[in-house]
Parts: sequence; C-alpha cells; structure tokens
Amino acid sequence: MTMKKRRMLICITGMPGAGKSTVANVARKLGIPVVSMGDVIREEAAKRGIECTSQRLGKFMMEIRRREGAGIVAEKCLDKISEIKNRIVVVEGVRSLEEIKVFEENCGEIIILAVHASQKTRFARLKRRGRSDDPSDWETFKERDLRELEVGIGNVIALSDYILINENTIENIKNKARKLLEHLANVEDKG
Repeated sequence: MTMKKRRMLICITGMPGAGKSTVANVARKLGIPVVSMGDVIREEAAKRGIECTSQRLGKFMMEIRRREGAGIVAEKCLDKISEIKNRIVVVEGVRSLEEIKVFEENCGEIIILAVHASQKTRFARLKRRGRSDDPSDWETFKERDLRELEVGIGNVIALSDYILINENTIENIKNKARKLLEHLANVEDKG
C-alpha cells in the first residue's frame, strides 16, 4: 500500500535497552506521532496466543519474518502510519534494511536515527525496566542481542543518518533527542 501523502519517517533503531523508547517519548512530547514496531510484534503475538516472554517473542519475531518476509513488520505498520495526519512520523524499532526498503517504497523520505549504548549499560536498563519480554539474566540478554543481529539490525545501525550515544543520564539523552528532532522538524518544514 503506497501512502497518498508523502511523509518523512524518522526510523529509530538500536539494540535492546539502548534508549529507543526514551527518544520516541521525546518525539511524542514534541507532537510527533510514533508507531512502535515492537508493539506491532506484541499485538500479533497476542492475537496468536503467544506469551510475551523474551524467548517466545524473539522466536515469534524470527518465525514471522521467515514465513512472511523480512519486511512483514514494516508492512503491518503501514496501516497505522496511513491513519496519521502528520507529515513527520517516528517509527520506533526498525531492525532490518528490508523494513527500511518497505518504508522507502511506501512513505517518502526516510531518516535513520540509531541510539547506541554499551552492553553493560543496556543490560542494567533492561533489568530495571522489567517488561515481560526483557531478559532476566546475562545469557538470555546475549541470546536476544544475537537474535537482533541475525535479523539485520547491525546493518541498519551502520547505515544510520544520525547516532545518539546514550551512556549518561536520562535527561542527557532526552536533551540530545529533543535538539535533533527539533532540527529535523525544522529542516523538513523548510524543505
């Protein structure tokens, strides 16, 4: 499905616990709508009766991409994106170049924003966050990282247009994200 209206998608990528949700929340506060690819996976899993644990969701994420194509999650986001009236939309949680290709073919201008943090920092954050699909131990955390890399997230990070390093306080990353998102919105408005 091709969007009738040309859009700018700011696609946020990064390893689990890097701070993608924090950056997405800054976008929301700036009035930029956000579509979460992770929420789409969790919704699909719930529809199919799959429990939302890290291992089960990870297995489902790999399975759905294998069965229905590497860009399937992006395709499932297109309906949500098409319902949004704003020209700028943030898509949180892009994991593969195939997903980027789906967005490029259907939405217009794509900007890839990577959020990066070290493994130790990300593991500590995920343990504190405690979402049902967060890893509870180091081995499960490493398995999840490898799964994400297998999907192709490393390629998306490597080809990102912007990188925000998130090793400091939450206020620090919020400030960096706000400045960058305001800049992108102003650049877009003038273009």
